[in-house]
Amino acid sequence: MTITIIVLIITIAMFIWGRVRGDIVALSSLMVLTATGVLTTSEALSGFSSPILIMMVGLFVVGGAIFQTGLAQSAGNSISKMAKGNETRALIYVVLATSIIGAFVSNTGTVAIMMPIIMSMAASSGIRSSRLLMPVAFAGSLGGMLTLIGTPPNLVISETLEENGYAPLKFFSFFPVGVIVIAIGLAVLLPMSLLLIKKKGKHQNGGKGKSVDDLAVQYQLHENIYKYSVGNNKGGLAGMRVQDLDLQNKYGLTILEIRNETKNALGKEIRQNMAWADTMIVQGDILYFYGDKQAMETFARERHLVSMSTDRLDFYDIGISEIVVLPTSRLIGTRIRDSRLREDYSVNILSIHRDKKYIKEELSEHRLQNGDILLVQGQWEKIMQMNHENENWVVLGRPDKLMERVSLDYKAPVAAAIMLLMIVMMVFDFIPIAPVVAVVSAALLMVFAGCFRSVDAAYKTINWESVMLIASMMPMSIALEKTGVSQIVSENLVRSLGALGPYALLAGMYFTTSLMTMFISNTATAVLMAPIALTAAQQIGVSPYSFMFAVTLGASMCFASPFSTPPNALVMKAGRYTFMDYIIVGLPLQIIIGIVMTIILPLLFPF
Repeated sequence: MTITIIVLIITIAMFIWGRVRGDIVALSSLMVLTATGVLTTSEALSGFSSPILIMMVGLFVVGGAIFQTGLAQSAGNSISKMAKGNETRALIYVVLATSIIGAFVSNTGTVAIMMPIIMSMAASSGIRSSRLLMPVAFAGSLGGMLTLIGTPPNLVISETLEENGYAPLKFFSFFPVGVIVIAIGLAVLLPMSLLLIKKKGKHQNGGKGKSVDDLAVQYQLHENIYKYSVGNNKGGLAGMRVQDLDLQNKYGLTILEIRNETKNALGKEIRQNMAWADTMIVQGDILYFYGDKQAMETFARERHLVSMSTDRLDFYDIGISEIVVLPTSRLIGTRIRDSRLREDYSVNILSIHRDKKYIKEELSEHRLQNGDILLVQGQWEKIMQMNHENENWVVLGRPDKLMERVSLDYKAPVAAAIMLLMIVMMVFDFIPIAPVVAVVSAALLMVFAGCFRSVDAAYKTINWESVMLIASMMPMSIALEKTGVSQIVSENLVRSLGALGPYALLAGMYFTTSLMTMFISNTATAVLMAPIALTAAQQIGVSPYSFMFAVTLGASMCFASPFSTPPNALVMKAGRYTFMDYIIVGLPLQIIIGIVMTIILPLLFPF
């Protein structure tokens, strides 16, 4: 017992100090408990096989797909429009939305869904994500109090009551309690969340550099882009090679992209290809041209092309980037047509940025100068190859990061359907699928459906620091229960408060449970405290319902620690929070809910 208490105190102190990463602290504590024999090897590693941990990993992937497909951006834009740029209004909307979803889906799943929406909203509207992420993590737990299935401790107290001959709780028995705690949460978080902004001091969406859309606007690409489809008309382009058209010499036009679109069981598939000299054009191809409008209309009329509306370029497989010509470059003084950039690197030069001017006309004849900024277009991997060969130029920004920020928006409907399927499987009990299986299946479907560019991209969405933190802290609850620390603390507290009356005992039950949940999982705490609360209520001759609700509230409303619940850990790195941030914002909320509910619970469930 002594070793466990010492390790716990040192672990908490290290978290508060904040100089060592949380996952390293947690893993070190786990190794000490294992090396001293408090935990067996299998007990120490139990966190790494926990369904909650596996679910967290899967939810990171699902959330990444929601972000990658632009689904998060669409939802974020909708909330931004409703908020009209007002950060406080945005906070209210996201907290309410998270609470409602959290009533039917696990708080971890709810927060994983909302996280990419908030990050996207912050990136597009300037609303600071640090003010929203922690309240959303808390809202997932607050919303869990609305229904019987909202959080596991609710099920624990209902089962305990039923086992002891009391009427079980109904699906919406929790609803009044949930509405009250959500209202308290909003009232407290609206002012307290400002402390997170003041501490961070700046927008977190800054410093990312130009996006591909920013470059397209800067170089006015959309003004000279034309989209046409190839039919089967006689005299059309079907069956011809690009080199046969002689577009540059006859019309001054360039084919930027040849696109193929197909549909299958997993939605629409889009394949973008560069137009090489020997590329064969076939019926159904969609061509993107770049050049003079009048020349384009003439060519389209001659070749029976069908005009298609477009107001933008897409950058799924083909991207754009800027490169700067160095003073020592072999390209200086060379005409663009002789630069061999197309032959060696398979890229087109779309524009030259020189002396605050943008040169687009007759590009092939222009000679390159020191300091010229070239806008190049090509397959993303070719642009990244140029980034590694920088004797003659420097690629501005990070092409790999530019590519990651491009949404695969044509996959958004598929991602939405998979996410909805996951929620349905988690909500309805008649579907015999465990939540962890539903989440992992959804993550796999996101990969199979092409919602990521690659499997590696899916792995990159997983926050391994949070995963290690939770996995390493889970066995701490085993150590506390195994050594009897939890039982001694809870029983002594109940014994000392029982003589002071039901209200004092009710408050003590909430705060004892709340304290224990900081170090033990909320489900384990509820299992431990529910029978104690029931016995205590029976001993003083009052109804146990208020006491049981105090247990589930104390177990679920744990906000003062980043590792007390998975949602708290999920947002820690994204919001750049420290351990003290949770204490400063979460602890007052936890205490206020306890005080208010000590008064309200006996009114809802009389002694």
